[in-house]
Amino acid sequence: MPNCCNPNRAKIFIIGLPRTGTTSVSVALLEQGFKVAHQAFTKQAFELADVVSDAPCFSDYRQLHQLYPNAKFIYLERALDAWVPSMQMLLSRMLVHLDDKTGRFHPILKRSFNHSFAINRVDDPMCAMHLVDCYHNHKKQVFDYFSEQANFISIDISDADSLAKLMTFLSVEPLNGALSCDLKPSSHSNLPHLNFPHLNKGRNVASWDEYKHPNKISANAVGPDKRKFFSYKLG
Repeated sequence: MPNCCNPNRAKIFIIGLPRTGTTSVSVALLEQGFKVAHQAFTKQAFELADVVSDAPCFSDYRQLHQLYPNAKFIYLERALDAWVPSMQMLLSRMLVHLDDKTGRFHPILKRSFNHSFAINRVDDPMCAMHLVDCYHNHKKQVFDYFSEQANFISIDISDADSLAKLMTFLSVEPLNGALSCDLKPSSHSNLPHLNFPHLNKGRNVASWDEYKHPNKISANAVGPDKRKFFSYKLG
């Protein structure tokens, strides 16, 4: 269990787009004792996990906020000159499986990508200009939605103090004792630097599957409703 001030901690949703560091943040929180689902396609996965990242969180944050009004939301930024080629590489592997009818990926994953990247509505989903537009539109929509919410933070994991900033926002004392639970977010810059693990670098897109940890939650976890998802629909 994480060494948290509040034992009744809220859910945590990482709502940055793919290739912004979702795996690195997920692994960092695993190492702090959180139960983490990197992608979640069943109600049970959401219930079992303390933290959910990637799909469908980056597309469904509004609906998840309605379901979990006390949740904390973490947006991840990344420089576009690094994000665009990384996203193009990811899509080069995924596109064939994201097709609405023939793609083998989970329907929730396909729906999430299509919602945020218009995969099946544009001629070239890998076009750099299209991806830049998708990034900016997503960021604007996220920031507009959470503009007056105290349960929201934006970080860039390439910043030296980003993990300390995140742990302070979560009111969590890292297991190595580097932070204090009662520190306020404004004091994170005075804390010892903590580092995110650098995963999914280059052409590696499977680090989460390869990373072994007892706190990992399956995206397809089975519960009382079997593999049922929530009943909401995206606008």
